[in-house]
Amino acid sequence: MPPPLLNKETSDQNWMHQALDQAQKGIGFTSPNPPVGAVIVAQDQIIGSGYHHKAGDPHAEVEAIRDAQKLNPKLLRGSTIFITLEPCCTQGRTPPCTEAIKAAGIKRVVFGAHDPNPAHREQARSVLMLAGIEVTSGVLQEECQAIIRPFAKWITTGIPYVIAKAGQSLDGRITRPAGESSLITNDSARAHGRRLRMRVDAILVGAETIRKDNPQLTLRDGSVGSGKQQPWRVVLTRSGNLPPQAHIFTDEFKDRTIIMREKGLPEALAHLGKHGVLSVLIEGGGSVLGQAFREKLVDEVYWYIAPRICGGGTPSIAGPELPASIELQNITVRPMGDNVCFHGFPVWPEVG
Repeated sequence: MPPPLLNKETSDQNWMHQALDQAQKGIGFTSPNPPVGAVIVAQDQIIGSGYHHKAGDPHAEVEAIRDAQKLNPKLLRGSTIFITLEPCCTQGRTPPCTEAIKAAGIKRVVFGAHDPNPAHREQARSVLMLAGIEVTSGVLQEECQAIIRPFAKWITTGIPYVIAKAGQSLDGRITRPAGESSLITNDSARAHGRRLRMRVDAILVGAETIRKDNPQLTLRDGSVGSGKQQPWRVVLTRSGNLPPQAHIFTDEFKDRTIIMREKGLPEALAHLGKHGVLSVLIEGGGSVLGQAFREKLVDEVYWYIAPRICGGGTPSIAGPELPASIELQNITVRPMGDNVCFHGFPVWPEVG
């Protein structure tokens, strides 16, 4: 027997999953815009697809329309477009996508997440419906919102989205005893952690990390040649006493290094956000991570744990005690050889 026909709601979700696959391709490349994907469907098949590549380039809707015009122009009029984010209806670096949709003869628009920008939110529906276009919203809304978390936080608060990352021993240390290697986690865990740099606009560390580890903080592990610009390398320091021979001052990306003197983490993040940085990866050390959690500045966590007991050294969360423990929600636990990665989102406790 033939498989049962999908109802409209299930069919919409299936096509939106395809749009989300498109949007994934833009993560880390579109700042200060959000990553967005789109597919155009006619006669139960995708006739065009596209995603936003970078700021200033055509939006996902226009990319998908151009793709359909090239491959299936006769099917474009009367088709349905599935977009992960509400289409824009105002002039920015590019013309309004609602105008492109109308001009293409598309008769139905389905989008997942509403635009978090208060200046644009929920405007597309009325513009499109006045043109006789059917509009459906909220399809796979949570998944579509998740992909634009950094943009949503920045556009509503002016503060970058913060990912906290650490590699530690079983007893919570990020340094080993003197005379031993500085490495705690295994190759797989370290490579996974470095790939997080592809997602962000800036990587932030404390001065002690530069002095002790001399990190490169560059894109590696398959990221080179991706077209992703080297994220800003931001160092917080009170004294400004940093080794001039450090990689961040001498390598080919030295112009992508920012030194922030006598700035607390909240002030530093506000400064970065004001200059168009949507997302920041905090890579250490313990004092900076401690401040990030004490100030409730962390939005997402990647914590790598190795089967090693150091018996001393720098704790992963250093400085004054946290006022209360912090639980993570929506947890995923991923083995990486003999290491484990915990990924989740902080739930900030109410402190009396």
